[in-house]
Amino acid sequence: MDLPRRPRRNRVNGPLRALVRETSLSPEHLVMPCFAREGRNLSEPISSMPGCHRHSVDRLVERAREWSDLGIPAIALFPATGPEAKTADARAALDPDGLVPRAVRSLKDALPHLLVITDIALDPFTDHGHDGLLSPDGRIENDSTVEVLSAMALVHARAGADLVAPSDMMDGRVGAIRESLDRGGFLDTGILAYTAKYASAFYGPFRDALGSAPRSGDKKTYQMDPANRREAMLEADLDEAEGADILMVKPGLPYLDVLRELRDRTTLPLASYHVSGEFSMLKAASERGWIDYGQSLLETLIAFRRAGADLVLTYGAADAARLLA
Repeated sequence: MDLPRRPRRNRVNGPLRALVRETSLSPEHLVMPCFAREGRNLSEPISSMPGCHRHSVDRLVERAREWSDLGIPAIALFPATGPEAKTADARAALDPDGLVPRAVRSLKDALPHLLVITDIALDPFTDHGHDGLLSPDGRIENDSTVEVLSAMALVHARAGADLVAPSDMMDGRVGAIRESLDRGGFLDTGILAYTAKYASAFYGPFRDALGSAPRSGDKKTYQMDPANRREAMLEADLDEAEGADILMVKPGLPYLDVLRELRDRTTLPLASYHVSGEFSMLKAASERGWIDYGQSLLETLIAFRRAGADLVLTYGAADAARLLA
């Protein structure tokens, strides 16, 4: 055949494919989400998330050291709280000696170089399971919730968090948190904003891990409609104007179009969250022999990077780091 261009020439062997590869993936692009619980010397398996556990703080420090040794630079910390920590006003979220501040202090004392990202949302601390405070008629109150979130971010910053990550999707919370942090003297504490967090069916295993599913109703009045793309651009413009340092799209694979459009729109770093349902699907299919877990995981993470993510939160971070090594 008389072909002036043969693209296969650049695929002829491994070294050449590596030389012309357009997208890179390394452990330094990954963030490990993890779950802290009360107690000591405890690691409780999460049945719907194979390989993931709820760790007591001492065990979490041990695991975080292992993740750091693999080259993973950051963890995202989520609290699995007991019934005693759940109230209508989420007051345990503001306890300076609560589970999250204690975990942050322990992690930073043991691993000062490890970046610790904390979740700013009220659902682990509310008895109704919503991310905000409820009005008497059952609505999620935006402005009063933002006041609590701003105070919560300050508690985490005082404990040593490097970044706070508001995942609640209340209007105006990024600006209010930035003001609270700055007023408290934490000018260098960053905000990783859950900019486009969709009301997704893929969060099921995560809510199982935290016991944080809503007791009634759903989260559709504050999390985004999966059908909307332009609305994510509005949320991004607002978060950027209010002082966000990193923008996130959540979930991951079903919203790569949103991630790609944001990458073309902003110069801020972008994060993508490979959420629990996506991770657990890989695990389940692998256990049934339908796919190769390791190769499918790496392909998934490359997809996030190719679409424009600078960092990826994934429960497979340690697995990916070992494969990449």
